[in-house]
Amino acid sequence: MSMARAQQLAAYSLGEVLSGRNLSEVLTQLIQQHSELSPADKGALQDLSHGSLRYLGLLQQLVRKMTKSFPPNEINHLLIIALYQLNFSRNATHAVVNEAVNNARQIYGGSYQKLVNALLRRFLRERETLITTTNKQEEARYNLPAWWLNYLKKHYPQHWHNIATAMQQHPPMTLRVNRRVTDAEQYLNELVKADIPAKILDTHSIMLQQPISVQKLPGFADGQVSVQDYGAQQAIPLLNPQNGERILDACAAPGGKTGHILEWAECEVTALDIDSQRLQRVKDNLQRLQQQAQLHCADAKELHSWYDNNTFDAILADVPCTASGVVKRHPDIKWLRQPQDGQKTALQQQALLDNLWLTLKSGGRMLLATCSIFVEENQQQLARFLTRHSDARERLSRVLLPNSRQDGFFYALIDKI
Repeated sequence: MSMARAQQLAAYSLGEVLSGRNLSEVLTQLIQQHSELSPADKGALQDLSHGSLRYLGLLQQLVRKMTKSFPPNEINHLLIIALYQLNFSRNATHAVVNEAVNNARQIYGGSYQKLVNALLRRFLRERETLITTTNKQEEARYNLPAWWLNYLKKHYPQHWHNIATAMQQHPPMTLRVNRRVTDAEQYLNELVKADIPAKILDTHSIMLQQPISVQKLPGFADGQVSVQDYGAQQAIPLLNPQNGERILDACAAPGGKTGHILEWAECEVTALDIDSQRLQRVKDNLQRLQQQAQLHCADAKELHSWYDNNTFDAILADVPCTASGVVKRHPDIKWLRQPQDGQKTALQQQALLDNLWLTLKSGGRMLLATCSIFVEENQQQLARFLTRHSDARERLSRVLLPNSRQDGFFYALIDKI
């Protein structure tokens, strides 16, 4: 794929996200429509799309700073992609400028071709000054919308700067070592033999120095190791499955935590998900780990469609949320979410949690889990749940903030008395 084509498709994907669509959805559609794309082409498209959204605050402000009248969307998106390439990629600068100008020639009869050429060349001449002055605006420096920054300052006054900084980083590739097979120390030796630099995070967790294809991981196909964020790996130790227990994994897809439950103990797992395609990923994951669970495609809160009145010893309630904790992996989330979304999803979670609670036996436990750092979905959700249910007791709750090792998560372990 030519650079011109990469720019075109990435600018299109950026426009789709800014009009409200999910990036992975857009990229999946583009890849299906363009069967001619090689693995390298797909990688380039992913990098341009993710990268431009990761640094959109800065890139958008740079365009505004250099244009007197704001150009139409298609030109604006093309400029953002080209500026991302010039500032954050190793692409040859002359090639980036030439291809962007050629692309501009095909839009609006070429009437913005000169503007694109002038703006990109000005950026190359004045890069340092432009970035320094643009970064004086917090939205550009932290690449977050102003409302999101204000939210972090209000709810995490001591940590907002570290959170906002971490959210701009590329996510590390972390591995969960299958405790039924080996441990981190032994698996690290396998990585050393394969010349893959990595370090141990704990007894069954390893962080790679650089992301690599899973096919290159020793024993991946045999289920020795899984790719899972370090923060997500904290869920199952908190739930602490025991041999012989019946455990429900509600909202199970893509199956990382389902597999972790079955690695942890000899137990009977029921895994639910509302989406049949995503449930297939759970099945594939379990197959690779050589584990089994009862899989149901159902809405977890509609008990009549899946529940057999046989109560569970433990429930993992990994409830749908805004995903505000995982923006390192999904930078489109920063620009798709709106200030009221945390409250909206909290209301949806409420009905789900209340229904799941009915399926838990007395003396059992439920782990409320989100990949969010919005308090409406987390601490406030927990407080409201405890108020509604007189037979619920909080054993522990924990906020994991995004940092260089992990994404952001919330966990609350609730006992049923």
